[in-house]
Amino acid sequence: MNVKREGLGIEVRKVIYRCPDKFFPLARGAWCVFHSFYAPRTTHHGYCLGENFSGGLYCRLVSYYLLPTAYYLLLAICLLSLLAIPAQADGSHPADEIIKGIEFEQKLHQQLPLELTFQDEAGQTVKLANYFGEKPVILVFAYYECPMLCTLVLNGLLTSLNELAFDVGDQFEIVTVSIDPTETPELAATKKEVYLKPYGRPGATKGWHFLTGEQAAIEQLTQAAGFHYQYDVEKGEYAHPTGIMVLTSEGKIARYFYGIDFPARDLRLGLVEAAANKIGSPIDQLLLLCYHYDPVVGQYTVTIMNIIRLAGLTTVGAIGAVIAVLLRRDRDRRLGDSVLSKA
Repeated sequence: MNVKREGLGIEVRKVIYRCPDKFFPLARGAWCVFHSFYAPRTTHHGYCLGENFSGGLYCRLVSYYLLPTAYYLLLAICLLSLLAIPAQADGSHPADEIIKGIEFEQKLHQQLPLELTFQDEAGQTVKLANYFGEKPVILVFAYYECPMLCTLVLNGLLTSLNELAFDVGDQFEIVTVSIDPTETPELAATKKEVYLKPYGRPGATKGWHFLTGEQAAIEQLTQAAGFHYQYDVEKGEYAHPTGIMVLTSEGKIARYFYGIDFPARDLRLGLVEAAANKIGSPIDQLLLLCYHYDPVVGQYTVTIMNIIRLAGLTTVGAIGAVIAVLLRRDRDRRLGDSVLSKA
């Protein structure tokens, strides 16, 4: 049935679409609007609504007086109402809470609890204190079945170790601790083998340790080190920060290095400082005058004032050397003239 509304130039066409009775009213409305939107249009942009949506009379009135813009608005409201996912009562998402709890908190000079016990890759119960006392230690938190980040951290560390002149087990130790209490020494042994092969230096077997432990010991150690992580139940993975720490031989935190790439220069300088200059060379001491550890970025940055001072001292020394040479030459010349005059 076609009806024309005077003054509006709109032709309304009654169609036979019927809204299913089982739909609740809002869904029925969206269904009818959907069909009216895709129903055949006249040359005057007339629109149709299905009957039986709150009665045929209401449908016809809507058809008469709703302009096309109103149809679009109604359709958008209905669809958004049907498709919107209810938000959490507090307006937050569980993933947001997980992210908030992840950070590397700076705790420089913090003493770690070396009395804690873990299991090494051979299944032996060991104390953290076993790896301290003589050399600086690189501490790495990871878990051996991590699908991505832990592997990237360990790979980045391996790259730096291969560029470093110091040898694992000789000048320093590495302790890798799993944050997953369900992991076993067998997993730790497998992971150790993966990294010892490409490193390939003698002594690394006794110098790079992969530990597992119980939840209480893991939490106590990570809290003391400022390593805050969360377990994502939905994904079955640990969300954690990335980085490594350099510790003194007494077990105090000396340096943090963030990310997955650790420049060999920074790692070397961190080990030299953590060892209280017991390792390294005079060149390292000179570099430490030019570079300063920035705890905010976890890197060694150039110290401009120290470079200026060093350049000034070098200049003064060079000038003093030139003056000394000139004075000596002048003295030698005078002595020569004196000998000739006496002759």
